[in-house]
Formats: sequence, structure tokens, C-alpha cells
Amino acid sequence: MVSARHNTPQGLSCAPSDLREVEEIVTRSGTSFGRGMKILPPMRRDGMFAVYAFCRVVDDIADGDIPHDDPAAALEEWKGRIAALYEGQADTALERVLLEAIKQFDLKQEDFIAIIDGMQMDCGEPIVAPDEATLDLYCDRAASAVGRLSVRIFGTPEEYGDKIAYHLGRALQLTNILRDIAEDAARGRLYLPAELLRRYSVPADPAEALYAVGLDGLCRILAGRAKDHFRRAAALMKRCPAATVRPARIMAASYKVTLAALCRRGWRNPEAPLRVCSIRKAVTMALAAAGVTL
Repeated sequence: MVSARHNTPQGLSCAPSDLREVEEIVTRSGTSFGRGMKILPPMRRDGMFAVYAFCRVVDDIADGDIPHDDPAAALEEWKGRIAALYEGQADTALERVLLEAIKQFDLKQEDFIAIIDGMQMDCGEPIVAPDEATLDLYCDRAASAVGRLSVRIFGTPEEYGDKIAYHLGRALQLTNILRDIAEDAARGRLYLPAELLRRYSVPADPAEALYAVGLDGLCRILAGRAKDHFRRAAALMKRCPAATVRPARIMAASYKVTLAALCRRGWRNPEAPLRVCSIRKAVTMALAAAGVTL
């Protein structure tokens, strides 16, 4: 079918109005995601837009940006809608485009459900000082599950795709946690693991943790874990055809620049502004797109 946006063949076989509606969800989010996906062929780009739009909608439900009397119930309803897609039933524009993406790229139902489960973890009582196992589960649901859907759309070889999603998802989510400590504390959240909090004598109270002497050392341990996951993901991506991992390389490069800036600033004052050099970030991402890893 002709792509509604680009007037080129090989987009997903969906009504142009459905594709436009999905793209509008992505555009309204204000993210640079849409521009980043321009490197993909039309069909893969349509698939990624559908997955991102789904993630955006359920994330907005969990955060309260889409009003619901019972956000947890609304997320549970989405599980039913995902199950219906795997029975061939689609009632909205987003669902119809998701259905075509599922068919075209053999996307797995359990990965969509994992994403919703991750949103539900954020939807109830704030997460405060989870144990290591719960933190890893959260990282899997919040990031690696999205990665597992993405690598199928990118066409990453199956023997490497899920492993890349495992490591890169955890690297990205740990970076998010390290970046957002102060913002999360303002919401009563603290994603730092209880075991490390005890080791570094950091209080489990989100507000008090911000000013603990041991916070910097604790966060550098998590930063080291993120770096290790980045290295493992990069090693796996080297074994794959370049085109099938280019979007993942670019995403990794962007987050690695952020992680490096975090490590330079440190966490003695996590409320201090984070200074990320936009030129360095742009160059790093351009090199990543060309297959060069710094």
C-alpha cells in the first residue's frame, strides 16, 4: 500500500486516516521520536509509530494525563483490547494499525501485556525502595518489553534481538532513574534498590534520600550497571546487519551522553541542572547512525 505520509510504497496496509491519527498521537507527545524514526522504511516506521502511540496512551493513563476515575481499571481494559487484537478484532484507529503491525512483524502479546503491567506498577502506590528483583522486573516491563517489540519491527536477527532488548532496555531505564531522582522524589517515588540504600546508609524516604551522603556512591554503582548493559548491547549489535540495529544504536548513543553528563555532575546535589552538550550529543548520534561506536 502507498504510505499516507510519504507517498511511497510499502507502508502498513491501513487506511490513511488511521495512520494519520496514530501519527498525531506521537506528534502531540512533543517527543523527537517521530523525527528519529525517519531513518526507517515506511512499513517499519508505521509499525514503530503504532507501538509508540500505544505506549504513549497507556503511559498517559498511568500518569493521570488522560482522566479516568480508575486508571488501574482503564489499564486492565487495555489488556482486554490487546487480547482482542490477537483474535483479529480492532475497533479504533490505533487498534487497527497495531493489528497490522502485529501481523506484519509477529509482535508478541506478552510484550504488550508486560508494558501495561509496568504502567500498573506506577499507577498504584508510589514505588519506594524496591528490592533488586522488583527493580529489574520494573526495568523489563518499562523498557525491555518495548525493546522486544522494537527489534522485531527493526528486523534484528531473532537470535540477538531479545538479548539486545534485555540489555539496552535496562541501560536506558537505569539512566532514566538516575536522571529523574529529584523529580521522582517530588512525586513520592524512589526507584533505588533497598539493598543498595542499606549498604550506603541512604534513607528509604524519597525526600531524605536526596540529601544523603551515600547517595553519590550508590548512584555510581547503578551507573556502572547501566554502562555494563550498554557494553553488552553494543557487543551484540556488532553481530547484526547494520540496518537492523541502527535505531537502537542511535537510542543508545543519546542515552550514553546523558549518563556521561550525570556521572560528571554526580549525585551530591541531584537537583542541580544537568548540562548535556547538544553538539556532542548530535555528533555522537550521527556517528552511531553510521555504525561508529565511541
